[in-house]
Amino acid sequence: MQLRPVGADALLIEVDTPLDWFAALDAERAAGRLSVVDIVPGARTVLLDGVTDPAALAARLRDWSIDPAAVPHEPTLVVDVIFDGIDLPFVAAHTGTTVASVVEVLTGTELTVAFCGFAPGFAYLSGLPWNVPRLGTPRTRVPAGSVALAAEFAGIYPTPSPGGWRIVGHSSAELFRVDREPPALFTPGRTVRFRSA
Repeated sequence: MQLRPVGADALLIEVDTPLDWFAALDAERAAGRLSVVDIVPGARTVLLDGVTDPAALAARLRDWSIDPAAVPHEPTLVVDVIFDGIDLPFVAAHTGTTVASVVEVLTGTELTVAFCGFAPGFAYLSGLPWNVPRLGTPRTRVPAGSVALAAEFAGIYPTPSPGGWRIVGHSSAELFRVDREPPALFTPGRTVRFRSA
């Protein structure tokens, strides 16, 4: 574990298991034992923002041990997907299988929200057995709800936007709504399963 100050009131934790750290820190915050404005997991980091005394918190965290089994987890979120994406044949060829087999893997794999970013409501879902290359040139517009793959991640575009991920289907799931708590459907650490619609 590495601890690094970020500005005057934030702390970056570099760890091998950021989701375990996120869950444990979030539980500490919920119990009133950790005062931070936000906890943001990344691929290999956890950012604690709005920390009153980063040096004191860093000293406290150096002695921490994380027990993932002790942290409660939300039930798996099931998302309906129509697998009709333009890039399904490419993914099948790249993985040396068939379109039907790609869909079988995508619906049979429990994914985990590793971190969020790119756009409000966009989650990087980990757990795929493949590493799928991005497009050489990104599309100028990817429709909202597009289910796509890139590198070792799956994701769903919450709004129309440019994007270079391989589109395998689409979903009508409402990924981000300001008046919902939390606004994002996908939250870090949540498990997700795709269901063929």
